[in-house]
Amino acid sequence: MGEVFLDAFLDTLELLPFVLIIYILIELLEHKTSFTENHKLLQGNLAPLLGAATGIIPQCGFSVMAAKLYDRKLIRTGTLLAVFLATSDEALIILLSSIDEAYVVIPLVVIKLIVAVAVGYFVNAVFKKEKQETHFSGEIHAYSCGNEHEDEKPVKTYFVRPLLHTLEVCVYLFLVTLIFGLIVYLVGEDVVAEWFVGGAYLQPLICAAIGLIPNCASSVIITGAYLNGGVLFGSMIAGLCTNAGMGMVVLFKNTKQTKRNLAIFAAMYVIGAAAGIIVNAILVACGWYVAI
Repeated sequence: MGEVFLDAFLDTLELLPFVLIIYILIELLEHKTSFTENHKLLQGNLAPLLGAATGIIPQCGFSVMAAKLYDRKLIRTGTLLAVFLATSDEALIILLSSIDEAYVVIPLVVIKLIVAVAVGYFVNAVFKKEKQETHFSGEIHAYSCGNEHEDEKPVKTYFVRPLLHTLEVCVYLFLVTLIFGLIVYLVGEDVVAEWFVGGAYLQPLICAAIGLIPNCASSVIITGAYLNGGVLFGSMIAGLCTNAGMGMVVLFKNTKQTKRNLAIFAAMYVIGAAAGIIVNAILVACGWYVAI
């Protein structure tokens, strides 16, 4: 059992420097990104496409920004959903840091973009009379924490904060890896493989629900489960489509729009779960997985 602990620790330790570097780069990007005179880009015909492309960028800072813009009626519902569905919180960072599974990022991003853009345009077409504000003054930054930190010293902003976030994510990842390692050790690899592969159509429903939890732990759990062979690719898609991170929290801060927010919450779950089931069904049909 000591080997299981050591393997989980070493696997996590290998990822730590890569995760830290990516977080430092993202902090630079978030700090320099604001929504000022370019806000009309997310109000035109290309809004869902641009919103989805923005959401793909690792971290949930842009979903936070989208939620703030939506509350001020500066973007439409379809555009908001495009950003939310494209967001993957910590997932891309973890996958990019994994040498063996980094290739998965490309199909993951492509599928999420297709889902986000399609849903964005469809919803905007259905609610084509939705009102938008055309005038905006001020600045909205894409900080993933949802709070402004303009007055922080550079060392804290660009090193201490990324380091703390890296350690937090790595702790979650270590725990996920350790738990899966213990399960395999106690019940056997064959039993685990049969149990997880048999859930091709149930897993997306569960992963989509986990993804809705507004914390980086949810995306780490889903991605970690995939890396450890715990869930299928389509199931990971389901969880990461619903994982808008802190963007959902910012949205629910507006208690006057609870019904609207609940409708968006439910739509995210249905779309994410459906996307995951479809992807798994295609993989099963192609003979990549066996559905029981």
